Amino acid sequence: MMTVDAVFDVKGNVAHSTAYAAGPWDPSMQHGGAPSALVAWVVENIPTAAPMQVARMTIDLLRPVPIAPLEIRSEVVREGKKIQLCAVSLLAGGKECVRASALKIRATEYPELNGVTEAPVSIPSPAESSPLDEIVRRSSGFISGLEVKNAVGNFGLLSAGGPAACWFRAIRPIVGGEANTPLMRAAMTSDFCNGVSSVLDQGWTFLNGDLSINFARMPVGEWIALDAETWIDERGVGIAAGKLADERGYFGRAIQSLVVEKR
Repeated sequence: MMTVDAVFDVKGNVAHSTAYAAGPWDPSMQHGGAPSALVAWVVENIPTAAPMQVARMTIDLLRPVPIAPLEIRSEVVREGKKIQLCAVSLLAGGKECVRASALKIRATEYPELNGVTEAPVSIPSPAESSPLDEIVRRSSGFISGLEVKNAVGNFGLLSAGGPAACWFRAIRPIVGGEANTPLMRAAMTSDFCNGVSSVLDQGWTFLNGDLSINFARMPVGEWIALDAETWIDERGVGIAAGKLADERGYFGRAIQSLVVEKR
């Protein structure tokens, strides 16, 4: 039995999932934040011809991701001086369960652009926000590895609160022996868009079939804020979208496509 105090124990091209990857609905299935952060780790480890920053990462969740060994496959689709497009797949038992693509853009220093588009955070700081109820935080292996604070709204309550904002801080490594990077922290936080901004009660499920994140810059510091809202159509299709921020300001956007069903 593995005793790794991390979400994944990566050996070669296989990520061995631990119980810390589990979501709140089924202990045998992963929370979407776990494979999203793993994809981010893989993307960052693909070398580039010049210094680059991830500008967009799209993750398609093709089927539920089990608590099981995941084969990692990656390739560079387009290599250039100004962009790199790479692809990542995660397979369980030979079946692809996650397919992702990431666009990297060359990173150059332009001091004169400092602060041109930086927007200050418009929600209470982590110190001013209320901690998530400990019972809720312990509801799944993955969420137990996060410190969460409600800045606006009431994420974690049984009633649907609608638009809300929360601060997230990772307190457990995603990959054993590796530090969580800014991209990994942003990826795991972004997957909470639909949960943070839920507009439906416990009689409904609203799982996301994908996650797409766009970055103006990488976050700084340990705390990442997700300021999210959900839109749902009467045909059972919706989106959950959020602004991403650190204590310095807003740095990105995240969006999920939702599959809405009655329980």
